[in-house]
Amino acid sequence: MATSNDIRKGLCIEFSNDIFKVVEFMHVKPGKGPAFVRTKLKSVTNGKVLDNTFSAGHKIEEVKVITRKFQYLYDDENGFHFMNNDDFSQLYLNKEMIENSNLMKAGEEVTIILKEADETPLSAELPQSVYLEVIEADPGVKGNTATNALKNAIVETGARVMVPLFIEAGDKIKVSTEDGSYLERVKE
Repeated sequence: MATSNDIRKGLCIEFSNDIFKVVEFMHVKPGKGPAFVRTKLKSVTNGKVLDNTFSAGHKIEEVKVITRKFQYLYDDENGFHFMNNDDFSQLYLNKEMIENSNLMKAGEEVTIILKEADETPLSAELPQSVYLEVIEADPGVKGNTATNALKNAIVETGARVMVPLFIEAGDKIKVSTEDGSYLERVKE
């Protein structure tokens, strides 16, 4: 059993009948009153983010987790299938467990968080960015270059990404998996 003093970024805790990962935290010592820890918690099962404040010395239930690299194989109507590259065992995850899953392509390496006690999968994390090919892009309108004008593009996974006017079909681009935004064009 840990206390609020042990809270750190990346720690997984059991809270409100769910497992949460600490995304942000700040120890606060006000001039008056007791110290407390202000946190931003993200549910590893459904992705919901909530803010919570723990008083100093508050007991928290720490959850031991392990991370493993898995290769994305394919999806069906209910979820995604992954393969462990070490022992070739397969794992299935529901669609709700992966954020921005529309940016995953077959063969992509994904980090899956497993509960250490029984190795049940909790969530999956995509790499910081992925490289995708633009399949279709709206035409750029000449004269709209005075500002950072963006247009719609569809990448090989079927996701829609807002890209600069100079991006054309066939270009490879780097996309952030955090928010699905365009980062840069990849030169070959």
